[in-house]
Amino acid sequence: MKMFRTSQRGKRCVRVGRLLFGAMLTFAAAGASTVVAAKPHQARYEAAKHRDLSGFAKFVRDIWPIAEAKGVSRATFDAAFKNVTFDARIVSHTKNQAEFAKPIWQYLASAVSSSRIDRGRIKAAAEHAWLEKAQKTYGVSESVVMGIWGMETEYGAFEGSDNVIRALASLAYVHYRGDYFRDELIAALAILEEGDIAPRLMVGSWAGAMGQTQFMPSSFNEYAVDFDGDGRRDIWRDSADAIGSTANYLAKHGWIGGLAWGYEVILPEDFALLAKDSSAPSSFASFAERGVKRADGEALPRHGEAKLLIPSSLKGPVFLVTDNFNVIKSYNNSTSYALGVALLGDAIAERGALRIAWPTHERQLTAAQVREMQSQLRKLGYNVGEIDGRAGETLRAAVRSYQEEIGAAPDGNPSLALLAQMKDRR
Repeated sequence: MKMFRTSQRGKRCVRVGRLLFGAMLTFAAAGASTVVAAKPHQARYEAAKHRDLSGFAKFVRDIWPIAEAKGVSRATFDAAFKNVTFDARIVSHTKNQAEFAKPIWQYLASAVSSSRIDRGRIKAAAEHAWLEKAQKTYGVSESVVMGIWGMETEYGAFEGSDNVIRALASLAYVHYRGDYFRDELIAALAILEEGDIAPRLMVGSWAGAMGQTQFMPSSFNEYAVDFDGDGRRDIWRDSADAIGSTANYLAKHGWIGGLAWGYEVILPEDFALLAKDSSAPSSFASFAERGVKRADGEALPRHGEAKLLIPSSLKGPVFLVTDNFNVIKSYNNSTSYALGVALLGDAIAERGALRIAWPTHERQLTAAQVREMQSQLRKLGYNVGEIDGRAGETLRAAVRSYQEEIGAAPDGNPSLALLAQMKDRR
């Protein structure tokens, strides 16, 4: 039996460009987070640490005419900044960077835990009417909404406790990520001007992601909805608004109603894997003709397109993912995050577990080894993006191209054996 007929919940703001977190499942969210160099704001941070608070006070004064030009009243501005001071603890978070990437199976074990699934089923039953309305209104599947809701805030249980104005002002003051946080601060003041939430209740993560949906203020202004018609868009205390806002976000980012996010599949032993299988979509029919089968034994769709997703290696689970998987990634641009959302939503809807086990015996590259591989590939002429020690999508694409060039199966797995082969090639 399907425990809930509900739809999936939408997305949270461009999260710091969930964007920036690429997760709040903390910063290690399976390699999802984006860490930006702290150099430009280092001097201001050090000065503020040593109690040079006059600079922060001047910063607040300078923000006022910008906020006023955006329609923020003096009363709203003063109420928002009442007792707000620079918070060095907030800025210190920008320097946190895990030395080792978490293997995807460890990330998913936490993201799709049995306790989270159980709580999700209870929450889905309790919010069935709103989930069903969201699916009918926006066409977004109930399970995906539930997956995002669970991944972001444990269905509203953990939204963060930082004062959003203080957090954004502290990051904007040190000019972290240029003008991004200043603009988000102005957007947050506009929310207060609209009266959707009181300043003392506007809480969220250290980077300003707010409420049950973890929207950044700019995303709130664009995608939050008053789903229950009570006159406020309240993603902090109102589950209906959180559900509707998430679904609206996903719909506005291209969600295709009735299309699955993807399927776990089995590749035949003689499958001729190509790098383009993971970079460009092909028809389900063409994959079926090449012997690809769904792991659950059901038939692949006769219409539509997908591409292969090989999150670890060919020894682990393999998926065919559709454009809707990319829509989930618009909420948080991380493959691990999107897969966590998809699998959590499926589990809540009782659609079964993975058939193939993860290759937990495979050793993962350290951050230093990833940087070494990135450097080797760059020398060979491949685009690896920034040499940052993170095994993200850009690196995996470069690895696939390299593997194809040397005649290896292009699964994109940055393995120790592949690194050794590259070093021997020098």
